Amino acid sequence: MPSSDLRSPAAGAEAAPLAHDPLDAIVATLEEDIVFGRLHPRERLVEDDLMERFGVKRHVVRDALTALDRLGLVERRKNVGAVVRSFSVQEVTELYEVRGMLETEAARRIDLQRVPAHLDTLIAIQQQHDTAVAAGDARTVFRVNLAFHRELFSLCGNQTLQKAIAEFARQTHPIRFASLVSAEYRERARQEHWQMIEALKAGDIDGLVALCASHLLPSRDAYLNAQQYRG
Repeated sequence: MPSSDLRSPAAGAEAAPLAHDPLDAIVATLEEDIVFGRLHPRERLVEDDLMERFGVKRHVVRDALTALDRLGLVERRKNVGAVVRSFSVQEVTELYEVRGMLETEAARRIDLQRVPAHLDTLIAIQQQHDTAVAAGDARTVFRVNLAFHRELFSLCGNQTLQKAIAEFARQTHPIRFASLVSAEYRERARQEHWQMIEALKAGDIDGLVALCASHLLPSRDAYLNAQQYRG
């Protein structure tokens, strides 16, 4: 498996900065636990443990698990309770096929006349991503990566398409952990972001579409390889 040196807190460590709403904070923290592989596919989320960890009542924990279920990050199983969602090979393949269709279509629809007004923002976001990758800052790598793609695909001008991209990206959060913790994959993503920026500068939409298609593959393949490794 690819080497890992991404620094991220252990499961019992201090959570990400909490939102004002305790429910939102719990959802965000558990989302990060899933994304960074601190909670593994098929791992059970025990209500009593979560109540103790977050210092909240049972109904808050149940609401958080319901929210995570709606987001596609956990699933409810009869006589078991909530577990981190796992994916079959077919499910992973299909999810990434849909993401590829959505994201390449958004890239294809980018209005080059809008690029100059957004380019400085996109570059500033990527500079933050560079810094986070160099520092091994897991949370910032994850969040700034989302911001980069949100800004990039906003250039297509179709808000419904942007929402669909965000929704399917979120559904694949549990799949991404193997690539997030790999220095090799993080560096590849960083370089590809800059290649996307250069394609925008050059007005090379075909090149951008190809980059968006290939950019998705490492996280898909890393998840499948990790699951095979775990047996």
